[in-house]
Amino acid sequence: MQGAFQKLTRKTVIHKLLRIVSGVLLLLFLLAISYIILFPLFRMISDAFTPEQDAYDPSIVWVPKHPTLENFKMAYSMLNMPFAFFHTLLYQILSALIEVGVCSIVAYGLARFRFREKKLLEFILMLTILVPMPMIIIPMTVNYSQLDFLGILNLIGGLIGHDIRPNLLNTGFSFWLPSLLGVGLQSGILIYIFRQFFRNIPRELEEAACIDGAGPLRTFLSVVIPSSGVVFLTVSIFSVIWHWNDAYMPTMFLTDDYPLSVAVSMISTELVLENMQSYGVQANGIIMAGCVIFVTPMFVLYLVLQKKFIKSIDRVGIVG
Repeated sequence: MQGAFQKLTRKTVIHKLLRIVSGVLLLLFLLAISYIILFPLFRMISDAFTPEQDAYDPSIVWVPKHPTLENFKMAYSMLNMPFAFFHTLLYQILSALIEVGVCSIVAYGLARFRFREKKLLEFILMLTILVPMPMIIIPMTVNYSQLDFLGILNLIGGLIGHDIRPNLLNTGFSFWLPSLLGVGLQSGILIYIFRQFFRNIPRELEEAACIDGAGPLRTFLSVVIPSSGVVFLTVSIFSVIWHWNDAYMPTMFLTDDYPLSVAVSMISTELVLENMQSYGVQANGIIMAGCVIFVTPMFVLYLVLQKKFIKSIDRVGIVG
């Protein structure tokens, strides 16, 4: 009896030691990941407030002795902030909001209705997730330069002797049209998240609405959407942040009127054109200040919605 008790005690001690060791290893792993993620952020903020005189001082590592806002003033001017921010809202944020609405409708159809082509559409949905944008950006650009559908406009133009194919490049339609058709930036992932959530909504709610005479559209607007606030919040945050950070599509579709994501990447070019040091410490401070200006709106947005966003993550079926 005593031997069994000693054996049980030994197992308990070993189990506690293993838990302590695993906890310490997990803590070290999380600290390492946090360092990798946070170090560039802290370095960026520090450099943004560092004047040129402090940058040459070897005794200064993180906190400058003479912090300045001059870098922010120059970055604000080079970004042409009001103009670039307006086009960011017009092209990217509006596209993000349109995409959320369209993807929710598409996902509801895939989640709740049975039809013959459903498997094919789900396969195409997976392809939109797996195929990256750079692989199709050239055909998209060519198509938007002379928009046509199955050659119909080209045929009509040949009959009337005038090319009627519109050029959507350098306009907002090159961003809005993919969102309206549910094939915008990361639309496949957004549809998948919506579909996973809609599949878990009790069918009794829809059946009750059907008994009351509501059709599919009325049911979606009056029953499904009010019951899906968490998934709309999650998807909206993802969509807005993805569109805000995207600089690839604006670079391909626009020749001027760039949003902030492109304007930030062009600060170094502006510095060269103004005969400043391309890789100097002052130029580096201006670039970092521009980056701080660019990330601040999304950072504030996340801070405001942090609690609701974290609570909604485990309810939207992302890993379901």
